[in-house]
Amino acid sequence: MKKLLVAFAAVAAFSAHAADTLTVAATPVPHAEILEFVKPTLAKEGVDLKVKVFTDYIQPNVQVAEKRLDANFFQHQPYLDEFNKAKGTNLVSVAGVHLEPLGAYSSKYKKLDELPGTATVVIPNDATNGGRALLLMAKAGLIKLKDSNNILSTVKDITENPKNLKIRELEAATIPRVLTQVDLALINTNYALEAKLDPSKDALFIEGSDSPYVNILVARPDDKDGEAMKKLVAALHSPEVKAFIIEKYKGAVVPAF
Repeated sequence: MKKLLVAFAAVAAFSAHAADTLTVAATPVPHAEILEFVKPTLAKEGVDLKVKVFTDYIQPNVQVAEKRLDANFFQHQPYLDEFNKAKGTNLVSVAGVHLEPLGAYSSKYKKLDELPGTATVVIPNDATNGGRALLLMAKAGLIKLKDSNNILSTVKDITENPKNLKIRELEAATIPRVLTQVDLALINTNYALEAKLDPSKDALFIEGSDSPYVNILVARPDDKDGEAMKKLVAALHSPEVKAFIIEKYKGAVVPAF
């Protein structure tokens, strides 16, 4: 009987430990770096944070929805809304953490007014970031759209294109790789940083701090209020994380809390 009780106690201890493990998907920069920064803090609070790095925008959501991962940290709310709608998932935002301004980069030109007619421009091919890129281009005066507030604008919504720009769509993660082959590339900051670009210096134009595209921690509805998740949110919203973001990314990534 005593051996049986010991066995039960061991199982209970293992279960308690497992319940305090969080596996979170993240793109490498800055999301995984921020999560790695809070690991020691969470460990002191009994949470074993495991960071699984992805370089795409699809699998992190798929694997959380399929319960292979607990949460992810790579996207903004408009992207999540569109993903849920398209895939029939019901993932939810747990907390907003930071903003990564979308920027326009060129390896050929130093100023926007140098961009020639019929220049080739690449933008992300997912609905929300593609629309986001077009809105930014419209704000910069390169094009005009039917609705300058429609975050899901597409190239079909362009009403004026005075430079006759050739706009091409590619997967967001691949855009930095073709930067030298095109005239202008609209790149998400996480991929710009991975490509060793400095958004605050290298972007010809970039979103302002008023952008609504705050990056969020995402989970399933049944997991978002768990104790380990609450501890992760508290760590991500700490003064230490704010200072880390400001110091490390020099304005390329902006705290949103």
